Amino acid sequence: MPTPAASTRFPRLAVAVAALALALTACGGTATNPGSSAPSAAAVPDRVEPLPTPRPALPVTVPSVDGTQVTITSADRVVPLSGSLNEIVHTLGLGKQVVARDITATFEQAAQLPVVTRGHDVSAESVLSLRPTLVIAETTSGPGEAIQQIRDAGVPLLVVAPAKGLDDVPKRIDAVAAALGVKETGTQLNQRTADRIAAARRNVPAATAEQPRVAFLYLRGTASVYLLGGSDSGAASLLEAAGAVDTGKESGLGKDFTPITSEALAAAAPDAILVMSKGLESVGGIDGLVKIPGVAQTPAGMDRRVVTIDDGVLLNYGPRTDQVLSSLVTQLYGKGA
Repeated sequence: MPTPAASTRFPRLAVAVAALALALTACGGTATNPGSSAPSAAAVPDRVEPLPTPRPALPVTVPSVDGTQVTITSADRVVPLSGSLNEIVHTLGLGKQVVARDITATFEQAAQLPVVTRGHDVSAESVLSLRPTLVIAETTSGPGEAIQQIRDAGVPLLVVAPAKGLDDVPKRIDAVAAALGVKETGTQLNQRTADRIAAARRNVPAATAEQPRVAFLYLRGTASVYLLGGSDSGAASLLEAAGAVDTGKESGLGKDFTPITSEALAAAAPDAILVMSKGLESVGGIDGLVKIPGVAQTPAGMDRRVVTIDDGVLLNYGPRTDQVLSSLVTQLYGKGA
């Protein structure tokens, strides 16, 4: 989950409660859509597909997005501070060197690792107790004091930019691969990922009478968090790749997320609603979703047309983004798309 950094995807007001809710609910399988006119969600397997284990060519010195140069001499004990980064390290074939995880790293290969961050709330003591030889963070990782404490202990710490769209996928893979001393493997993974995303995009119908209009809602019913995604939510790139219109972005919502109002939903007028599976579960499924003010009055609410993707992969923009895109396409257009 994001933190209140300048580049975070989620509003400052919701960070604390959203992080707490994530810690309580974690990330699970794709929700089902009883009563929905949309196809049932195509489950994204909660495991990664690693490339053959490479041999890191170290030491290397790489640039960190916070303006520092980081020298890495060993990739024996790696601590990625987000689920997305953990996924990239595992998929590069170096999962055995990963010694900890963020709570959002729920895929099978990482699920038994100790948790050292919860919604980017980093425990420096927990990280340092694992004697890491490399820590990989995002600009949203924090608090800043914890990041500095890890660096002050002499541990190489690389900061990478968070992902907000499909164009960020190769950049993040390249950055992580370079830090691990496996640039060639990074190139292979980028090619595989690009090919799979391209294949998923080919399943988008070439011509439709109208593009489906989709609103992305971030929901944590246990914390009373109900937000409508705007242009910076992170979902626009996926929806556009699936041939859909992100109604929050189209409505001129320039922020990441805005509290849901009946007026905002009426202006968005979505044909379908995109939600994370745990978010939908937290409000009591589709029956609970349509009770949120304004939802039942939208075309999506009247049709009970809801698209769900697992929390742990929806906005990762990494090696499994093709699966997310394929699931979106299937749910929006049907299995024959």
